[in-house]
Amino acid sequence: MNLFYNLFNGFPEFWGGGVAHSVLIVSLVMAIGLTLGKIKVKHVSLGLAWVLLVGIIFGHFALTLEPNLLHFIKELGLIVFVFAIGLEVGPGFFSSFRRGGLALNSLMVLVLFSSIAITLIIHYISGIPMTTMAGIFSGAVTNTPALGAAQQATTDVFGYDAPKIAMGYAVTYPMGVIGVILAFLILRYALRINLNKEEHTALRGLGSTERLTVRNITIEVSNNMIDGKMLGDIRQFVKREFVITRIVFDGEEDECHIVSGKTILHRGDKLLVVVTPKDEDAVKALFGHSIDYDWTKFDSQMKTRRMIVSERKLNGKTIADLNIRTRFNANITRITRNGVDHVATPQFVLQTADILTVIGSENALTHTESEVTTRNHHASYSDLVPIFIGISLGCILAHIPFIIPGLPQPVKFGLAGGPMIIAILMGYFGTKNHWLNTATFSSGNMLREIGITMFLACVGLQAGKDFVATVITSEGLQWAGYGLMITMIPILIGGIVGRYVMHLNFFTLMGVLSGGNTNPPALAYANEFTSTDAPSIGYTMVYPLAMILRIIIIQVLIMAIA
Repeated sequence: MNLFYNLFNGFPEFWGGGVAHSVLIVSLVMAIGLTLGKIKVKHVSLGLAWVLLVGIIFGHFALTLEPNLLHFIKELGLIVFVFAIGLEVGPGFFSSFRRGGLALNSLMVLVLFSSIAITLIIHYISGIPMTTMAGIFSGAVTNTPALGAAQQATTDVFGYDAPKIAMGYAVTYPMGVIGVILAFLILRYALRINLNKEEHTALRGLGSTERLTVRNITIEVSNNMIDGKMLGDIRQFVKREFVITRIVFDGEEDECHIVSGKTILHRGDKLLVVVTPKDEDAVKALFGHSIDYDWTKFDSQMKTRRMIVSERKLNGKTIADLNIRTRFNANITRITRNGVDHVATPQFVLQTADILTVIGSENALTHTESEVTTRNHHASYSDLVPIFIGISLGCILAHIPFIIPGLPQPVKFGLAGGPMIIAILMGYFGTKNHWLNTATFSSGNMLREIGITMFLACVGLQAGKDFVATVITSEGLQWAGYGLMITMIPILIGGIVGRYVMHLNFFTLMGVLSGGNTNPPALAYANEFTSTDAPSIGYTMVYPLAMILRIIIIQVLIMAIA
């Protein structure tokens, strides 16, 4: 029994209650929490919130760390996590405000400020300290970096951590997951949503996402005006985004061909076209009419492969510069960047980490892949120098004060904001200027998971001592109720505005609302209802800005009110 007790409380003569003992505790909390996070009910899981809850249990039984070491591990985990998030969203951060993303981000901002307004109303009516409300708010919108920013701002203002921030977060995080799903159910029935109709609309890509999606259609040439004309000549007079990926000539039903600018079209030819929804009707009118056609019978002749652009010299090159069609008889049909598909028009400019969808023979695909994907030994390893330089610059930016009139203290980005801003800039400019390779971005996913689990484990250990005594009281139940209000009311407001004012497809709407709450479980729930990528596109478009705004605003609230 003494062995078990000393194992978790430290062997002063052997471990000194120090590093080895601390690593043991943190590792166990993370391992158990991650294991429980794999449990799903109706395809929904609390995920990483389990790490926080397990840490609270350990902390409740005094199985915790030396305070200074606990603080260090928590801050290190936060820095690593937000830096990895910045790298992830950086390449597409600025483009998220173009190609239809501006309207979606406007809706997200409405939802965000609605949640802020409700938080302030609860604060003034209930008298709950703003620091505690910051934790309740962060949990209600399932935003862990906001929790870190709140704790950092509290430390800067008061010189000490406020444990009730973590308690409020832990109490309301489950409410944040459940509340969004309940709000989606209410919206579905209140707005009288027909899921089959929404699926059809999503497949056509109508609404604000019409410039964010592409699709395949089959067209039979029936326009006499283009009979006998070369495709290159036709494209010069049509300002539309489309790519003809392959053709079956009339009378040659047993063979399909790759299309080039010199391909001559005739009546009866069948074309497989990749097109944006907004251009679909115009392209059909140009060539003929759409038909159903089974292209799978040509799979032995033509194969499709997705390949990542990792060859640095291709940064800034256009599709036309690659000249894949002429050199290898292959065709790039679409480019996926940050989860959004683009038509592979000749003028499209490539970036490192773009994903190309290429069609051609096995030999053609092999040659194309060798052209766009670096296969040398060094390309498979991350370049760690930019990462550590970026973290260093992020820590410096974190402590630069910005004076805002009316606030008693200068605003700082803090350790939750500084590294993220530097990482966003690195992610955006790094892909354009060869600072980062694709392996670095892939490693960012591992950094993100390690950082967030370290942070949540330490937050739980820190809050565990007084957590149970708080939750079982009427105060804890009030927090849970307030969390549901902060979660659901803005979602319902955003749903009504998005549907009746912006006329968004319901699946896109669910994605935007999930991204505005930075809520992956809600996105997983939305994806269960559709075979389209509409929820993911909506989520991707608003997630970066939502993350940044919540980190900054929570600090302003604490400094202005607390």
